[in-house]
Amino acid sequence: MPLTSDQAIAEVLRSVKTVALLGASHKPQRPSYRVMQFLLAHDFKVVPVNPGLSGTELLGQRVYSTLAEVPGTIDMVDVFRNASHLPAIADDTINLGINTLWTQLDVIDENAALHAEQHGIRVVMDRCPAIEWPRLKQAGLL
Repeated sequence: MPLTSDQAIAEVLRSVKTVALLGASHKPQRPSYRVMQFLLAHDFKVVPVNPGLSGTELLGQRVYSTLAEVPGTIDMVDVFRNASHLPAIADDTINLGINTLWTQLDVIDENAALHAEQHGIRVVMDRCPAIEWPRLKQAGLL
């Protein structure tokens, strides 16, 4: 069952340092661009992943084609992809030893979430960290 309590989501946001942002966009009007800006402004290291932008820079960060190409440790995968991609993303998250899978608003696949959870992955589904962070900070949880 994906994490839903304020305390659990706050713990995720407190513990995460490096975020791989799948589906990163170079277009400022896109939610993924704005969320990446937000995360960078709140001291997260953000690694954009988008095969169409691979090798370029986005908000000063090198863009990678796949999760497997990202060097170093990733604490969380933040998914801005269609839910149909979640089974493969869950597998990649498991295989790469990433401990948190976060899916954005309306990106929902309960079976992929269950599969990830069965492999010890924390899952936050159908939420946005740029919405949750200020809400939880105001509530005194961050």
